[in-house]
Amino acid sequence: MDDYLQMRGIVKRFPGVLALDHVDLSVRQGEVHALLGENGAGKSTLVKILSGAYGKDEGEIRIDGGPVSIKDSHEAQNLGISIIYQELNLVDELSVAENIFLGRPFMKRGAVDWGRMYAEARKILDRLNIAINPRERLGRLGVAHKQMVELAKALSIQSRILILDEPTAPLTRREIDVLFSVIRMLRSQQVAVIYISHRLEEVLEICDRATIMRDGRNVTVLDVADTSLDAIIGHMVGRKLEEKFPKIHVPLGRELLRVEGLNAGKQVNNVSFSVREGEILGISGLVGAGRTETVRALFGMDKKDAGEIVVDGQRTNIRHPLDAIRAGLGFATEDRKSEGLVLTMGMGMNITLSSLDQFGPMLKINLRKEQGAVLEYIRRLSIKTPSPLQRARNLSGGNQQKVVLAKWLLSRSRVIILDEPTRGIDVGAKIEVYHIVNDLVRQGAAIVMISSELPEILSMSDRVLVMCQGRVTGLFDNDGTLTQEKILTYATIGDKQSA
Repeated sequence: MDDYLQMRGIVKRFPGVLALDHVDLSVRQGEVHALLGENGAGKSTLVKILSGAYGKDEGEIRIDGGPVSIKDSHEAQNLGISIIYQELNLVDELSVAENIFLGRPFMKRGAVDWGRMYAEARKILDRLNIAINPRERLGRLGVAHKQMVELAKALSIQSRILILDEPTAPLTRREIDVLFSVIRMLRSQQVAVIYISHRLEEVLEICDRATIMRDGRNVTVLDVADTSLDAIIGHMVGRKLEEKFPKIHVPLGRELLRVEGLNAGKQVNNVSFSVREGEILGISGLVGAGRTETVRALFGMDKKDAGEIVVDGQRTNIRHPLDAIRAGLGFATEDRKSEGLVLTMGMGMNITLSSLDQFGPMLKINLRKEQGAVLEYIRRLSIKTPSPLQRARNLSGGNQQKVVLAKWLLSRSRVIILDEPTRGIDVGAKIEVYHIVNDLVRQGAAIVMISSELPEILSMSDRVLVMCQGRVTGLFDNDGTLTQEKILTYATIGDKQSA
């Protein structure tokens, strides 16, 4: 079968960085083609060139046999190319139909033809087998339905090449199944789908072929049906990976954090737990269980209504994140881009932001000492950056997460809260994050770790706290007998028990 899309010898340079070094990508009609690689491999840069967000410095792009020039996103759209990013490009205040035809309204006698627009939106949604009212305000929909609206928008411009960037990251398994049924339908309609994901099990489930990249170069192209997870990982990282979850066990010390009867709004109801030196307490539960709301209230990011917080034996009144930091708490939030980092600042400044008092009075910062600390953490955490001045937004997801962790390491936090610490980063970077967590444990820190990945919870936690509907429904020693099935049972039944 001939390739519908051909990208040949694509080169892209940024100041001080060769992001793409003569990269090739070929995709057939009616194919779901995975584009894989560690963070920083060049995947996002390549698809941004294809979608018109970046210009290429060298190389050729051909669609359906003919050369094309893609100067901007409008030209890409005219060529039938659509991209759906993890951060959806929609307007909550507009209706579903208005979002589908955004910038392309149906007009009649100088006015918007609302009847036709709603009817055409209904046709597209029916084609996707999606039961959404075209008149519904988008902001009332959940993430999964919003993603379907993005797919409908792509179909409305008759996309022949559809790029999906981490499409399942915010979805439940049931929602993923719905998405995959839509992708299979698009495949049957001869749409060429480029699928970017760190969830390699899903790649094996939905994709036909995979192009693997590393350090801005091609590594190989694989037929997914003839390969394995280990083979894909080996090509991605270019080295033999050690144990996927390198958990260590250290003797537990004194209690560093105790939370008693924490209440916050409707989503946190009488939550109590403790964590000791050298211990990882995993918090598990389904979406909406109140896990994130609990730790946000603990850290002073959201108002708590009741409850007692004891840090290293001292009752502590935490009303603001500054109170938490002064008490020795650190918090790597779920949304590192909007809450964990200042993206427009240099990555070095992000590392020292919570610890400036270590380098002198505010108006007399010892810049040499500060730079020395930054370089030390770049080395210790193997952060890939051309310079400490590199803006945080230009780092890969894995390196951004390392910067967040470096910030709390430097601040000498004794209790560190990690909310989805490996979400959106590749398998190699995940293992590096686990090693950083292990280093914290060795140094006597207490870790509270929220994760939606049950294998991560089971493999890295010493104890597991399970929540459902804002309440603690189970607390278990992770002694080797705890199973995913047991955690899911307590995450859904809501019967308060503990072991």
